[in-house]
Amino acid sequence: MRGRLTFTEDEQPIVAHIWGDKPEYFRQMSIGMAKEGFKGIDINMGCPVANVAENGKGSGLICRPEIAADIIQAAKAGGLPVSVKTRLGFSAVDEWRDWLTHILKQDIVNLSIHLRTREEMSKVDAHWELIPEIKKLRDEVAPDTLLTINGDIPDRQTGLQLAEQYGVDGIMIGRGIFHNPFAFEKEPKDHRSRELLDLLRLHLDLHDQYSALEPRSFSPLPRFFKIYVRGFRGASELRNTLMNTKSTSEVRALLDEFANKEHDGAEERGK
Repeated sequence: MRGRLTFTEDEQPIVAHIWGDKPEYFRQMSIGMAKEGFKGIDINMGCPVANVAENGKGSGLICRPEIAADIIQAAKAGGLPVSVKTRLGFSAVDEWRDWLTHILKQDIVNLSIHLRTREEMSKVDAHWELIPEIKKLRDEVAPDTLLTINGDIPDRQTGLQLAEQYGVDGIMIGRGIFHNPFAFEKEPKDHRSRELLDLLRLHLDLHDQYSALEPRSFSPLPRFFKIYVRGFRGASELRNTLMNTKSTSEVRALLDEFANKEHDGAEERGK
């Protein structure tokens, strides 16, 4: 069952983030997850991708509230804590009250809310102005359910400031990590090209490590290169070259070549 759900013990306590629309599958899955050592299940009711949402999964479950409730109850079969990640609504912001009330009534341990609708995707600012009303609703309907907020949170420091300002229980960083791979560091600092590229090397190593357990295609990897290869001299040229690679070994070879050129250039400048 592991596959993409493989984890190591140093990642504990770990929660599995699952999507789908078949309650019986969630029931079976939750029992298996408990046996595999997971400590919780987080149900995806917020994914906006067309082939997910338009098939009634992810954020599509906002339009199928009864199925959403059935899924939550089925996911409790394994005895693990169940939480939900969702959006304010599907088409309109004013859907939030009915939808979140419905989810809060399902007795979940945590509700994570991306403060946009599915239709808004990430094209508008997150609706932080709704947090006081959402908190009030949570307190009235399910005071024991934790409230986690997502949307326009670029890094740990911003998240902590917003959590304190609005009095929420937690924050979730999503796209922020694609702009700053060090988004979770406790003390922000500037990072040299070597640090960024070493992080890319780690990404490559992990890809190879997990590919040995379950074959994985290389093709999705290049879209992540821009996370690491940016903001330093020669980054644009290196990134363009990396986009034509077909394997992790090719990527490593180009990174080694770039590092050697940087080293030689530094020595030349030091003369």
